[in-house]
Amino acid sequence: MKRYKIKDTKSIHSNCGVFGIYNHPQAAIMAYYGLHALQHRGQESAGIVTSEYLPDKKRYHFNVHKDFGLTLNIFNAKILTEILKGNSAIAHNRYSTAGASDRRTNIQPFKVVYKDGNIALSHNGNLTNANSLRLKLQQEGTIFQTTCDSEIFLHLIAKSQEKNIIDKLKEVFSIIRGSYSLCILTDDSVIAARDPFGVRPLSFGKLGNSYVFASETSSFDIIEAEYIREVEPGEIIQIDKEVVETGKEKSYKFANEKSYKHCIFEYIYFSRPDSIIFNEKVDKVRRKIGKNLAVEKPPPKQEKEDKRIIVINVPDSSNTATIGYVSEVSKNRKDVKHEIGLIRSHYVGRTFIQPGQDIREIRLKTKFSIIKGVLEGRKVIIVDDSIVRGNTLKLLVKLIRKAKPKEIHLRITSPPIISPCFYGMDFPSKEELIAYRHKGNVEEIRKELDVDSLEYLSIDKLLESVPFSTKKTGYCTACFTCEYPIPIDDIEDVNKEKFED
Repeated sequence: MKRYKIKDTKSIHSNCGVFGIYNHPQAAIMAYYGLHALQHRGQESAGIVTSEYLPDKKRYHFNVHKDFGLTLNIFNAKILTEILKGNSAIAHNRYSTAGASDRRTNIQPFKVVYKDGNIALSHNGNLTNANSLRLKLQQEGTIFQTTCDSEIFLHLIAKSQEKNIIDKLKEVFSIIRGSYSLCILTDDSVIAARDPFGVRPLSFGKLGNSYVFASETSSFDIIEAEYIREVEPGEIIQIDKEVVETGKEKSYKFANEKSYKHCIFEYIYFSRPDSIIFNEKVDKVRRKIGKNLAVEKPPPKQEKEDKRIIVINVPDSSNTATIGYVSEVSKNRKDVKHEIGLIRSHYVGRTFIQPGQDIREIRLKTKFSIIKGVLEGRKVIIVDDSIVRGNTLKLLVKLIRKAKPKEIHLRITSPPIISPCFYGMDFPSKEELIAYRHKGNVEEIRKELDVDSLEYLSIDKLLESVPFSTKKTGYCTACFTCEYPIPIDDIEDVNKEKFED
């Protein structure tokens, strides 16, 4: 049986974005803007599927356009207005966590025709029993078109003997295990669903007489939709003509877990700071994480002859946490100030190297540049959200040292990452994780990174930083603790060791 492997990566990558809209005359255009606001969650490929009613044929037709690349480059006015016709749509930005990234058939949304009509699906997350389900379906004669776990949803829906789509989904969700936030398009409805643990975010909103779903509320802001609430863990929401007429969504609960397990990395890194996820503003949480880091791991002491200590962030993911860090430090100390010491280019293209050059170093230099006048002769604190393999950070420290700072100190707004994620984040295998290789020994990690000090936020302080909006609210911290809340049946060699921070 083929097993899914965690891909080799140099850093954390996001895990896909989904979007859905019902009853809008420009559904494809709204979906395009929704994807644009979710571009940070996946840059490999994107797609939109629309449902169009053909009155002369008295049936629905699904239109689809998807391709590799960024949303901006995949869609144009002709595609959005002449090809993607219809008043309902779902969309997807992809960063692959299961299934090859270079296969065109793996680009979502997936669209099929089955006995009850057309159906399309966008999925954010990972299934942890995908391999056993795939093998069982293949033995029963199912033919797979992709290598993605997401395709399993469609085959199980098609095989179900339940009479309506909601009951079919309830049956499917009783079989499937893992993390999933879904947008599903049928001939005459848009459906959203979220796994019982609520690992990945999924929001519900309204735009006039239209209804929208998205991985993050940043999608609502760009189209000026109103945020209503989260799709609850273990909930299915169906939007159809009846809902538009009555103004009341159709909600169905299919599971009732005692505790939710939201991905805590959504607050640390993934989600945009202007979004609301898990019932809280990301910006607010990220600032609190930075403040707690300052309380627990303050800057080094200043010597009499020192100039003011400079705090810089690694753009862009640690921007907000750095503001929180500096604001907390500044309450009691006047020898620390926030500066822009790194400039990030958002226009990184192809890299051409000469023999003997390090391609990773060249790529880093095309992405980041330093402001020498800010860093020279100073004690510099670099605030970053996480350390995965450590390769990029080592090169970044090397680059900053060329500005001749007096000292370089690292402050990380998350605990050491000692184990892979199997719920939708593309972390490397455990052997590639710098914290795992050093058995959680921070001093050894510091030496490898070549910095004067290294401090991580503790798991306790991290959990103090995130909201607990309901009695059921909880978080998945498996990448820091190796404690996996959802059973993992199919993925080989799951690390169970724990290390001290």
